[in-house]
Amino acid sequence: MSHSGSCLCGAVTYSIKSTVTQTRACHCGMCRKWSGGVYLGVEIAPDQMDIKGAENLTVFASSPWAERAFCTKCGSNIYSGITMPGPHFGTRYVGLGGLDDTSGIELVGEIYIDKKPDSYSFANDTDKMTEAEIMAIYAPNAPI
Repeated sequence: MSHSGSCLCGAVTYSIKSTVTQTRACHCGMCRKWSGGVYLGVEIAPDQMDIKGAENLTVFASSPWAERAFCTKCGSNIYSGITMPGPHFGTRYVGLGGLDDTSGIELVGEIYIDKKPDSYSFANDTDKMTEAEIMAIYAPNAPI
């Protein structure tokens, strides 16, 4: 089953070719500022997302190993993506809230758990990874 989604104003729409069944929460400072709270993202392989209205996207290099894309018309975040060469290059994390239908998608993990504010927590038990564990996967040569 494929999924579709869009920004708030509809200038950017996208379709995801693969079935999405899981989401993860990111508690890093950048995601919290970018999303206004915890960022819930679904992992999309590099060749599994088609974007219409890409001329309405601005891509911001948020770190030496990642980028964030948002709609230039309404400001909605669309995805964060891995830019560092390696096995994760091109992987995108699309915001769960932008999907048209989120049924059947389960929260299975939390990353940057050591950066999570004390003001909230999730009721279900999830896999949890720290900043150091994430950096070892996505940017092993980048300073923390």
